[in-house]
Amino acid sequence: MRMLINVPETVVADALRGIAAAHPELTVDVDNRVVVRRDAPVAGKVGLVSGGGSGHEPLHAGFVGPGMLSAACPGEVFTSPVPDQMVRAAAAVDSGAGVLFVVKNYTGDVLNFEMAAELAEDEGVQIAKVLVNDDVAVTDSLFTAGRRGTGATLFVEKIAGAAAEEGAPLERVEAIGRRVNEESRSFGVALSSVTTPAKGSPTFDLPPGELELGIGIHGEPGRERRPMMTSGEIADFAVDAILEDLQPDNPVLLLVNGMGATPLLELYGFNAEVQQVLSERHVVVARTLVGNYVTSLDMAGCSVTLCQVDEELLRLWDAPVETPALRWGR
Repeated sequence: MRMLINVPETVVADALRGIAAAHPELTVDVDNRVVVRRDAPVAGKVGLVSGGGSGHEPLHAGFVGPGMLSAACPGEVFTSPVPDQMVRAAAAVDSGAGVLFVVKNYTGDVLNFEMAAELAEDEGVQIAKVLVNDDVAVTDSLFTAGRRGTGATLFVEKIAGAAAEEGAPLERVEAIGRRVNEESRSFGVALSSVTTPAKGSPTFDLPPGELELGIGIHGEPGRERRPMMTSGEIADFAVDAILEDLQPDNPVLLLVNGMGATPLLELYGFNAEVQQVLSERHVVVARTLVGNYVTSLDMAGCSVTLCQVDEELLRLWDAPVETPALRWGR
């Protein structure tokens, strides 16, 4: 397998050095694996910290900046960051107003963020947490108990980040983050396997002409395998899986997300099919975001995330944001 890397052991460090070179508005601690917005801590502002295994870029380091995350902690590929990273990040962004941890529901992430919260509170930092568990595909997986955290992480980080940027107190930012998660559901599809740098070959076998419905962002199994389907058929299946659970009566935010190797040409075509299915199901789409945002290295595939929004959540979504991967309004 051809990869644009030096050696597997330095993939994350090399990427962090590249982020530092491209984004001087961020402070990148390559050795300790922490990415912080350069103006942190911001006086009177709640800090937002998230993190997870590398390989899902731009999640999370690509979402650090005004209007979104204060800091991100990248772990090794598909491996949770360690508590020391999270404690460093919390200390770097805490202005005295407290810090919100945004945690995807994977066992390692949950345990390490829990430990980090205890350690940070011992050092005088007030911590609150939001657990993201939006994936409707399966209840349990190889990596987690309960539902996996996937595309809704972007919605939580953006909307809670906007609330924090406006000066909302920690309890309010936490409540908004939890509400966004509760109103969000996702479903993903794999058209190919994923190849990690350490393994150098596909991590699971997906024969040509087949796809996996309900795949996880680490390549965890989904609901079932089927012969290849058209874009419209995939959209129909994914949207129905979400709507069986969410049943929105308000407009929704729509994220049509690529898993890393699907071209934008295909994603925009898929978005057209998703929009048509939602229209047929009488679901009003307030805003749409299309692109590779919560990825799985070189996996070909896509995911759909819906978040039901009221006027407040929509206003916070539209609020200015300036990060490497998401920016508008500033």
